[in-house]
Amino acid sequence: MVESALESWFHEVSKAEWETPADVLKKYANASIVGKDRVVFNIKGNDYRLIVAIDYARQIVFIKWLGTHAEYDKIDVKTVKYGD
Repeated sequence: MVESALESWFHEVSKAEWETPADVLKKYANASIVGKDRVVFNIKGNDYRLIVAIDYARQIVFIKWLGTHAEYDKIDVKTVKYGD
């Protein structure tokens, strides 16, 4: 189930101290950096995609979107927001 995969991701990320996108890639080599603050994570063996915006200065991760890989192919990763 995606829920347990998300809980695992959340647990790891809540302890992260990322200062730059490069720091994210050190832990998540398969993540995709999109712009200065957006990151796409592969969740549950790449069945799902999670798009977040990271405020590196304040150490806050904002969830922008979660969906299947097929749904991901239909959105604009740079502008999508929660609820779209």
